[in-house]
Amino acid sequence: MYNLSCSDGYKYPGSEPVYITDIIPLVTGLAAAASDQSIRLFDPLRLSQGPIKTLQTNHGNLTSTKAFNPAESIISTTGENGTVSLWDLRLDSAKSQVLRIQGTSEAALLSLACSSQTNTIAAGTELANHQASILIWDLRSPSAPKTQYNEVHSDDVTELNFHPTNPTLLLSGSTDGLVNINDISQTDEDEVVIQAFNHGSIHHAGFLNESTEVYALSHDEKFALYDMAESAEKGTAIFDTGDIRSVVNCQYVANVVPKVNGAGAVLGVGSQDQELFCLIHLTKIGTSWSLDSDTVVGLPGAHGSELVRSFCLFDEQQVVFTSGEDGWIKAWRPTA
Repeated sequence: MYNLSCSDGYKYPGSEPVYITDIIPLVTGLAAAASDQSIRLFDPLRLSQGPIKTLQTNHGNLTSTKAFNPAESIISTTGENGTVSLWDLRLDSAKSQVLRIQGTSEAALLSLACSSQTNTIAAGTELANHQASILIWDLRSPSAPKTQYNEVHSDDVTELNFHPTNPTLLLSGSTDGLVNINDISQTDEDEVVIQAFNHGSIHHAGFLNESTEVYALSHDEKFALYDMAESAEKGTAIFDTGDIRSVVNCQYVANVVPKVNGAGAVLGVGSQDQELFCLIHLTKIGTSWSLDSDTVVGLPGAHGSELVRSFCLFDEQQVVFTSGEDGWIKAWRPTA
């Protein structure tokens, strides 16, 4: 194991611990979403100096934060009151909310996906009145969703992601156990789902870069890869670890981050008992996937006995950022 050391950090103030649930790299800095309903923007080279900008969201409870356009520092947020907001972090805090849109019901929104290429935002609802929906807005006419799918899932929609090069493909995951690949150019609900994988109650799921392969992580830490290609065997995993905790000796998986160069992905896994967080590379050789035990990167100390909620990688700068339920955002670098 190759260990990194904590080189910088910032702890959110207050007597009650703040969970920092998401950290998102943008051209103007590192955006962090937290359980105090705030978005804070940090200089990634000077975390300890504190946020350079702070704004309060207004969703009742913030449930999801995604980058809309990282190159323009625009993010999107959503939450339990059924609203979606767009924030331009280049602007003053008081002016940074550039759009606010309302869902079609009182149902809380739990998940988001953004495509700046097509000016589209998708949001997934919790189950309410026996219905869980996916709402899709064209931001050029945001007064109402252009499409609403009510039958794609039968329980909370916990994950949404657009395909990175084909934004008509929207992956959705739900506590109903399904990961669906949806063709959102279809308005007929009978035609929208073009592939379905029955994996278990979905915590995280997404596309592995520009390929036809997708990953799925359940709430009980079962991890697998599937292939949505026409030639692939329908519904069958191409790589399946079962409960990944016993495979890599961890207690939880924080998330899966596809590598920007298309070379697989990185799993962030933690062990509170050991106060350790590790980055494990998922690699493909030929047609076979594997977890590379020889290139594990360790972050000893991590966030103490608290969970790491989010992490992001800057390979060229050799730095990893993490955030956790201890109220800290931290930078990790190779020991000098």
